[in-house]
Amino acid sequence: MLDKLIAYDQELFLWLNNMGTPTWDAFWLFMTDKWSAIPIYVLMLFFSYKYYSWKGLGIIVLSVALLITCTDQLANAFKYGFERLRPCHDQELSSLVRLVKSHCGGKFSYFSAHAANAFGVLTFFSLLFHKKIKWFPPLLLLWGLLVGYSRIYLGVHFPLDVITGMSFGMILGWMILSFRNLVWYRWMKQDRSS
Repeated sequence: MLDKLIAYDQELFLWLNNMGTPTWDAFWLFMTDKWSAIPIYVLMLFFSYKYYSWKGLGIIVLSVALLITCTDQLANAFKYGFERLRPCHDQELSSLVRLVKSHCGGKFSYFSAHAANAFGVLTFFSLLFHKKIKWFPPLLLLWGLLVGYSRIYLGVHFPLDVITGMSFGMILGWMILSFRNLVWYRWMKQDRSS
């Protein structure tokens, strides 16, 4: 069963990866780059300050730092626990992979930290702002999906790496937001009572 799933994952990867063309390479390289998300991060900071003041912004920034630390460390634990080779490092597939970047990255791929980070952040902020800013969650979802797909397009992750990363990102995003809400509630309760 697992062998079949891995075989399907490899087939889907090769199909998606080989659909790429040099015309789109620069766009997908941009989407996978951490600096491409700066406009989204600036919006998140702006709305955090607007709706939660400086105190709330501080808690949100600390929460997101904790979230990214958790997703990165969990992704690393999985990568070294499962030791699934990146497509570009897999001897059976490497000649079939359309590698867009000049280097392949680390040896192991399961699961994608890029996808986990993007979906962790988008889940956190989508749940935080979904009642206040209706258009923000769909924008974040589009950004997260583009980041996830960029990893396949560039030849460095299988679809299951990305889907698993997205799933763990959503779970951790929800958990850290719940933690932030608890801290915020207690803090506000103390302010009212003092």
